[in-house]
Amino acid sequence: MIIDLIVFIPVIAALAIGLGAEGRKTALGAAGANLILGLIVISELMRKGGEELIFETSTVILENPKLTLGFAVDGMSGVLLLLTVIVTFCAVYVSPEKAPDGKVKLYHIAPLLISAGALGAFCSTDLFFLFAFHELALIPTFLMIGLYGHGRDKLAVAWKITIYLGVGSLILLGGLIALYSNLTSAESATFNIADLTAIAETMQLDQEVQKWIFLPLFLGFGILVSLFPFHSWAAPAYASAPTSIAMLHAGVLKKFGLYGILRVAMPMLPKGFEAWEGLILVLLLGNIIYVGFVTISQKYLDRMLGNSSVMHMGYAFLGIACVNHIGWNGAVLMMFAHGISIALLFALCGSLRERLSTLELSEIGGLASKVPFLAVSFGFAAFASIGLPGFANFASEITILFGAFNGAGEVGNLQKAAILALWGVVISAVYMLRAYRNVFQGDSAQGLTLVRRDSLNKIPIILMIVVLLLTGFFPNLILSMLPS
Repeated sequence: MIIDLIVFIPVIAALAIGLGAEGRKTALGAAGANLILGLIVISELMRKGGEELIFETSTVILENPKLTLGFAVDGMSGVLLLLTVIVTFCAVYVSPEKAPDGKVKLYHIAPLLISAGALGAFCSTDLFFLFAFHELALIPTFLMIGLYGHGRDKLAVAWKITIYLGVGSLILLGGLIALYSNLTSAESATFNIADLTAIAETMQLDQEVQKWIFLPLFLGFGILVSLFPFHSWAAPAYASAPTSIAMLHAGVLKKFGLYGILRVAMPMLPKGFEAWEGLILVLLLGNIIYVGFVTISQKYLDRMLGNSSVMHMGYAFLGIACVNHIGWNGAVLMMFAHGISIALLFALCGSLRERLSTLELSEIGGLASKVPFLAVSFGFAAFASIGLPGFANFASEITILFGAFNGAGEVGNLQKAAILALWGVVISAVYMLRAYRNVFQGDSAQGLTLVRRDSLNKIPIILMIVVLLLTGFFPNLILSMLPS
């Protein structure tokens, strides 16, 4: 019942706002309630270990095929639930009282619906609803970029993300239909993920069949994660989106693709991964190396952060490619760490956008003395993104590297990819430290306009920094909930 509450509280709050309730207070109340409930769920997962589903509920929608609206959490979905409720609370907290056009309904409804969609997808025990809840979360993303986005090309960006993610979802849907068709029959038709996984382990589909089902699943999920070379939608979308939407999509919703690969594709089609391992390693290095250099070349802070988010997804794919619990646990920890750190960075970027007449790095400077809290906070966020020891990002990256070399008798393709991926740490240090220097150090650029001083909402910023440090110094808070 508690998971049902967590999923539907944002929906109820969104309906209340639509019917006339005060937008910000209602959204903040719902996000705060979900944060408390999420912590209760996590405490229970820590107590039980997180290997089995808990708080399971199920409502039968159809008998044959068996379709159920059901929710439950284990360690992996629990970590992503925790990520979602933290980022949702912080995103709602930093949102302004009113939308730019003075209207408040959609501006406060959209983050709640994105949160509900993500929570439903992560906690669903049914393959149909896993897909459906994610699609629910995409719709307000498109609308918010088109209606309240930044920049003159916001409509073009909204159409671009709609086309890319729409195509990704269609490819994914085709893969899911193929998977369902090959695993079920008239006598055993079910959408339950646990049942399908058990059937797949028993049936052991032919490698050639697995190969061609795995490909659309991986590509569909990959496009939703901004896998290279299908990544070009992400940076402009995050740069154009309102702050709360950028925080939620980059920090939370983009993790759905990684979750889907770990929850569906890898357990059900292990031989399919083996067939495409070489290609996958090349693509994830494209995320880390190629997109890393693209990030260095960015001239605007928001575009730089958007490309940075794309780059770091390569490490999560590397963790998945390890095909062992160490690598997979590192990937889940990376999802959590990256989700918090990129949400923090976009929150701080949004604050700078409100205060400055430009986000062009060459035209900013000397802000540390004018907005000291923002400068210190951005420093923490930059260090976390780089992967400095003491932050959750470092713990996740080192765990993934341990997974890549676990049991390796010789240096194979996976180990070579891991060695090349280490250069991503250097690349991320270059663009993050350069951005910090340009924005906060030196002298203020001529003609730079600081609209208002340091009135940033400090509570969500401090919360995200504390979470990154806490899980960085004590990564077992997360890892203890995952299979060993």
